[in-house]
Amino acid sequence: MGDAGKLFDSDFIRHTASAVLHYFKHDLRRETVSLVEFATALEKALRGLMQASVLSGPAPSASKSEILSNDDRSKVTDLCRLGFEAGCELLFFARLREELRRQLSEGRLLRFRALRPCVKILAGAQRWSPRCQSLEAQIVAFLRKCLEAEPRREESALVIG
Repeated sequence: MGDAGKLFDSDFIRHTASAVLHYFKHDLRRETVSLVEFATALEKALRGLMQASVLSGPAPSASKSEILSNDDRSKVTDLCRLGFEAGCELLFFARLREELRRQLSEGRLLRFRALRPCVKILAGAQRWSPRCQSLEAQIVAFLRKCLEAEPRREESALVIG
């Protein structure tokens, strides 16, 4: 397990492995997965989660613009960048949750932009498709659920563009 064993307990790794299996079964609709594919996906997920837990704040390459609204400072998160950096849906959703929490700690207005280009990157699509439509709805629902789960949700507003 390398460095991941130092940061995560066995339950966390077990849950991550379950998430990887869920990803193959439900998102990719695969009935069989080779050990190499599974191990590669699990390693990628753990590395991404390890980076998210080690970094205290946005990635240095983050390109976000500041916005001021009623004395409420917030930043706009570029979902397209986040999707490109994550490389797969599994890591994307973990990073998206962290980004929502980061924005929530900085203000009440949570802003995310470039949803459609992000969806096309994650889906590997050149044109908008039913798969894209479904993934877009999943991302919006995920952001709403994450916001509802956070303690400051009554005071916050979510803007997705």
